[in-house]
This record gives sequence, structure tokens and C-alpha cells, in this order.
Amino acid sequence: MPLCLYRTENAAGPRLGLIEEDRVLGVAAAGGPASLADALAMPVADLRSRLDAVHGSGAGFPLEVVTLAAPVDRQEVWAAGVTYLRSRDARMEESTQRDVYDRVYDADRPELFLKATPSRVVGPDEAVAIRGDSTWDVPEPELALVLNRDGETVGYTVGNDVSSRSIEGENPLYLPQAKVYTACAALGPVVALAWEVEDITNLGIRLAIRRSGVVSFEEETSTSQIHRPLPELVAYLFRHNVFPHGVVLMTGTGIVPPAEFTLEDGDEVEIIIAGIGTLRNPVRRLPA
Repeated sequence: MPLCLYRTENAAGPRLGLIEEDRVLGVAAAGGPASLADALAMPVADLRSRLDAVHGSGAGFPLEVVTLAAPVDRQEVWAAGVTYLRSRDARMEESTQRDVYDRVYDADRPELFLKATPSRVVGPDEAVAIRGDSTWDVPEPELALVLNRDGETVGYTVGNDVSSRSIEGENPLYLPQAKVYTACAALGPVVALAWEVEDITNLGIRLAIRRSGVVSFEEETSTSQIHRPLPELVAYLFRHNVFPHGVVLMTGTGIVPPAEFTLEDGDEVEIIIAGIGTLRNPVRRLPA
């Protein structure tokens, strides 16, 4: 039974919910934490106990009448790069400084960067953006960890780390411009709770991109192909860094479209992670 943020027709903003079969239970209304930030300020054991009390409360709405929002409220979104061999090869191919990515793939310290603030994140069925000053853009399907303030994994969601390969490839120092801008990331649709996911190290990840309703690119990988253990990424993220409201960490991509492919305005990106969920987003190009 996953967590979510949801909106109803007359609500002022998204609320924390727990999906139970075909209903969304209001967590706060059943005595649980009032927000995702409050939930991520609690130890996992305490949160699990509070959520157990929400089950069967009946305080909620039919799933069909709510709108699921991106599962962030006050959390930064960070990302790890070059964690899959395919990602390393693609970034070496695009870059004028190829050895940078070869060296970081096997380095002790992983590549970690700030991907988005909450206002730059979109949810299910909302449009992710590609930059108006970029000529080569791709989605990056990623398993995202939802971490509490102590660095414990509360759950997992589906992430899309949209990237401008033309800007990033020109100079590695342009990474923030290639990665961080309005609607640069998508998350959702839910947060699969960590204690309900049996084996996070072997989940299938599938990307499909549709153009005018026709699949123009499709590929699959697995979390088993990630080069670094997830706890290692979390440990480095929390080194000399505090996240009082929790944090979301995208863990890198193992699927990269070929060099001749670029996203276009009007495309639809679909990312499926087995046991976690399906995230769909249309694509819009920002003005130049």
C-alpha cells in the first residue's frame, strides 16, 4: 500500500495519502503525519507504526476522483550520475572531455548533484520540459529513493531526470544548465514503501517514448545493472549535508536513446519500474 500526494477538487493543495486498494486514505485525517515533510522527519520504525494505524480507517476518497501529484513537498531532489555502464558510455560519446566520465565511473566518490527544487518537479501526466536553447534532449528513467532526514530509505518512486545532452556535452561545467531548469524533473506516481518491496536490486525498468501516438524509442534495463550500491550513494549524499524535510535521490540511468534521437515538443514519455509504478508525462519545449 503505497504513499502518495493527492489533490481533490476542492482542496487547496496536495495532501498525504495512503492507497488501499481502490481508495486513497487521508493520512492526517486518520491520525498520521500531516505532510510528507512530517513523515520524513520521523524514524522509519515510527512512520511504519503510524501508517499501520491508517489502514482500514476509511477516511479517504475513491482513487478515481483524486489527482496524484509529484511526491515532494519540501524536499530537494538530488541525482547520481554515471552509475550504469550505459550512462558512462553515453556521456563519454557526447562530451569534449571524455575521460572525466570514465574516471568517475570507477572512482571512490560518486557523482552527485542537485537536480531540482520542489517547484521544478512535475507529477504524473504533467508536462516535463526541454530547454529552448538545447538541440539534443533525452529523458533519463531512474529509480528514485525517498529518504528521511536520518538517511533511512522510506520508499521508492519513479523518476525522469530530463537532460540536455547538447549543453552537457559542450562542457562538463555546464551540467547545472543541462539539468536544472523549469519542469526539468518528473516523479511519481506513488511512493512504494521500502518494507513492502522485496528486492530493490533486481527491478525491471522500461522506457517508451511515443511521438504522434507511435512508439519511437523503447528499451529496458534493470536495477541489477547499477554499478554502485544504493547505500553507498545515500552515505555520500548525507556527508556534511542535512535534509531536515527528507530528500529524494535519483540513482542514475541505464537507458540512453541513440545519438540521432532527441525529444520533441508533444512527445510522451512513459517509464515503468516493476513493483513501483508507471510515470507518464507529455513533453513541452520552453521558449528559446
